[in-house]
Amino acid sequence: MTLWLDAMGASVSYYDAGGVRTRCLEAGTGEAVIFLHGIGGHLEAFAKNIVPLSDQYRAIAVDMLGHGLTDGPDCEYLIPDYAKHLVNLLDAMGIQKAHLVGESLGAWVSYWAWRTDPERVLSFTSVVGAGLKVGGFDNLRSDGVAELRKRSSKASAGPTRETIRSRLAWLFHEPDKFASDELVEVRYRIWSNPNRSLAQTRIANMLNPELGEKFYMTEEELKKIDVPTYFLWTEFNPTTPWQTAKEASGYVEGARFDVMPNCGHWPQYEDPDEFHRRMRSFLESVSSE
Repeated sequence: MTLWLDAMGASVSYYDAGGVRTRCLEAGTGEAVIFLHGIGGHLEAFAKNIVPLSDQYRAIAVDMLGHGLTDGPDCEYLIPDYAKHLVNLLDAMGIQKAHLVGESLGAWVSYWAWRTDPERVLSFTSVVGAGLKVGGFDNLRSDGVAELRKRSSKASAGPTRETIRSRLAWLFHEPDKFASDELVEVRYRIWSNPNRSLAQTRIANMLNPELGEKFYMTEEELKKIDVPTYFLWTEFNPTTPWQTAKEASGYVEGARFDVMPNCGHWPQYEDPDEFHRRMRSFLESVSSE
């Protein structure tokens, strides 16, 4: 099944989020659940998840600032820029409060959105989330991020289907199974769009330790979180290991922690049924409705 067949029943919408034209994939009604992709990604990362979860929620996948088909304004593309864009998007969509589910960079942005405007966040789910500095582990100086930086640099310098496939393969525990021709083509067309050149260059800022470390989720920062929190990790995540995530979850009062087996960096795509089961269990436990 192709990713856009999986998304049948959802609508693609564009919103003016503080002057930034923003693409979303959405379906359903009820409490809003916002899904945010990782660095260099796009809402197709959640193409398998929006319709299945729309039976209980207003499920929304977002192209973050400068990503996918969302505008790429002239800014630094640091974590506060992404968080501000997200809050502006909530305003544009008429959403007062939302559950935030972030994968990789999306988790870091979700945390910072809570830090920026805590009244807007019903819960926070970190799916193999970036931005942790816990117990001696330094996310942006890890071997996994060094490999990501190398593949991203090669793919963005002169995008070809081959360099894009190499970058996508890094995401999956079984790349031959999941880095499909369709997914490669989607990302190739996004990354090769000449209108994205400024944003594409600056998006890489968040992989620079000297820039990104100012916004880390440290032990002290994690202790401040006072909304229901879920750390959903994987057995084969190529960046932050699940052991570090488990330690991080211990600093957040009442946090839930799980590990999905046989998955890499996109568990929502690699094992959507299990991802939905675990997300439903968490969201139902914290829903206000």
